[in-house]
Amino acid sequence: MLDEPDQLAVIRGLRDGSRDAWTALYDGYSADIWRYVGRLIGGQSSEIADVVQETFLAAARGARQFDSTRGTLWSWLAGIAHHQAAAHRRRSGKIERVRELAEAGAIELRQWWEGTASAEALCEQRELAELVRGILSELPTDYAALLTAKYLDDQSLDEMAHRYGGSIEAIKSKLARARREFREKFESLAARSDPIHRVGNTTA
Repeated sequence: MLDEPDQLAVIRGLRDGSRDAWTALYDGYSADIWRYVGRLIGGQSSEIADVVQETFLAAARGARQFDSTRGTLWSWLAGIAHHQAAAHRRRSGKIERVRELAEAGAIELRQWWEGTASAEALCEQRELAELVRGILSELPTDYAALLTAKYLDDQSLDEMAHRYGGSIEAIKSKLARARREFREKFESLAARSDPIHRVGNTTA
């Protein structure tokens, strides 16, 4: 990742159409964006590559929209990647499949947010991994990014505060809200399932 002065220099360069700025942006963030997109869509590497490419093209086109007072360059790029990944999922018809999986995965996901099963263990199960990806792609960008960083990439609160900006306490508070939003999104998807599989109210 780039330091703050380098981030601002890259943005200025992108606004001026600098090829060097484009190269610096890609070199500094492509690996992390690839990993994040993979968390959201899974599938073949060619699909991930397409979404990553669209992310950087959109970033280059929208460089004038970057506002350093609203977040870091990484959080801005992750937001673009999130939008591109969600659009890819809609185009590939995965939304309805996520609803079907939500009806079957109630018990396992409840174990996750109650702390009796790890996200890593859940994601080793192919169908549950697809369900987690589907729900993450439907969450607000900042919530999905923080949940991914914490529970799938095992980043510390210090690392997340550096990447996304803000204090550790602010990150902890937003993570709690993100978990609650994840649970509520899951419950809305699973609402059509048989009552025996529905998830009862729990605390975040």
